[in-house]
Amino acid sequence: MIMARNGYCLATFLRAMCVQRKKVLAAFVMSLIFGAVIYLRSSSSNVVNVQQRLDSSVEKLLQSGAQHLEANLDIPFPHTHITAGPLARNGCMCEGDTHSRNVPFSNLLFPQVSTQDLQFAFEASKREGVKQRRQVEYSKFRKRSQSAANLLIVAEANSPLQYPTQGLEVRPKKSILIPGLALKDVSRSLYSVSLTASMGSFDVATVVDEVRVSADKMHMNLSSNLQSALNRQLRFITYTNTIFHPDATDIVHFGTDGFQAAFTIKIHHKVPPKLYDPGPGKEYNISTLVTIATKTFLRYDKLQDLIDSVRQYYPTITIIIADDSERPTPVTGPYIEHYIMPFRKGWFAGRNLAISQVTTKYVLWVDDDFIFSSNTRLEKMLEVLESTTLDLVGGAVREITGYTATYRHTISSEEGGEEGDCLHIRRGFHHIIEGFPNCVVTDAVINFFMARTDKMRQVGFDPRLSRAAHLEFFIDGLGSLHVGSCDDVIVNHASKIKAMLPWGQSKTDEAYSKFRYEAASDIQNTLFYFKNHFKCKTSDG
Repeated sequence: MIMARNGYCLATFLRAMCVQRKKVLAAFVMSLIFGAVIYLRSSSSNVVNVQQRLDSSVEKLLQSGAQHLEANLDIPFPHTHITAGPLARNGCMCEGDTHSRNVPFSNLLFPQVSTQDLQFAFEASKREGVKQRRQVEYSKFRKRSQSAANLLIVAEANSPLQYPTQGLEVRPKKSILIPGLALKDVSRSLYSVSLTASMGSFDVATVVDEVRVSADKMHMNLSSNLQSALNRQLRFITYTNTIFHPDATDIVHFGTDGFQAAFTIKIHHKVPPKLYDPGPGKEYNISTLVTIATKTFLRYDKLQDLIDSVRQYYPTITIIIADDSERPTPVTGPYIEHYIMPFRKGWFAGRNLAISQVTTKYVLWVDDDFIFSSNTRLEKMLEVLESTTLDLVGGAVREITGYTATYRHTISSEEGGEEGDCLHIRRGFHHIIEGFPNCVVTDAVINFFMARTDKMRQVGFDPRLSRAAHLEFFIDGLGSLHVGSCDDVIVNHASKIKAMLPWGQSKTDEAYSKFRYEAASDIQNTLFYFKNHFKCKTSDG
């Protein structure tokens, strides 16, 4: 009896141990499966180098295209055929006028081109260090800003490949059908093409009979004995962006036996618009569409004259004032916004502050010593901006002497290599605007202009320019600002004659002149050299 009972207990113990082992084994197997799932999930989230770069195969394609361009270089040609005209050179130079005319008003009648080597804005002991740091920062900038869309792609002559040349876009991590792919005018026993990308993969939306398709990540091969079947299949090729970037370009390598081609696919989010409600009326409502912005320092008497003149013609327009006076005086009244800044924070910092508070579609920039008149027709500026692609339109400033200035300048730059580019500033404009005979397209205007608020914020004003600056804003906006100027929209400039005379200056004028006309610094040229990567500058005044 005891033996039987002991045997029963032993059997029960062994069964329990067996069950426990099964549980442990099951837990071990489940942990392995769970670990594998975690590994697979983590391995599918690829680590991506977000620096824009070209796939090696695409680089080779473009290099081979460049080599084709260099064929037949041994054929002689007369140099005069290519040296005439404004052709780009490998390294730019800043050259000024070597002669001058000793006649009255020669600077106005015959403007002389001066030149500056910008590196000399720095002390001799610091130049080499500044140059090295600039080169490092410029290399980083190039890596951030380079795009495959900027590369030269040359289409081979008599290629049987058909493909889209522009307008192909896809949202990041989304898919599109690639239109226009085809193989034309060839006779072969086997027709084949290949596609290679660097930021996405290929697939087929449907499979066509008699066509063999093989795809591996960013590469696809297609072949068929029937050209018609292959072309039918090419109508269903999809591209999916796999490497996320909010604004990039992929170059697709498209090839067949003996022929290579490339086309671009733009990868980007659609930029959401920033729209402003103009109000229910059909006519332009200046107060709804435009805000006046200005920067003041000490000159509250002149500021009040400006405000009074504005109210004569635009009683309900908002005026925003940025003020960095040491002891600010409150400026109050209907539709007035007065913002106080730290003492002597500066001219461009004040512009940034004032424009940051604008809620209308357009902003009109004025100096605090301007006076509105019947010729200050903001409706004309608004009409030009609403009717054209211009981002900014300037007017004219009339002095008490009757002289009227628009300060129109053209701005251009030339490639200069690692040493920096060349900046060229000239008086003048590009062409007259159709439909507005008093308006022209230019690159820089006077300190009286109306602009799209978003574009002004996009370019911005460098707060390091605290005392005197103007053209620097337009140089920063080169390539993004579309600028115009109308000489029939005129604002008056308060007389400076009395304030310039020692016996005619008020205490406010004396204090203002002390800060306004203090010894000039070379901050502009240091910024041109380092921030804008210019090595030299030419200007005709």
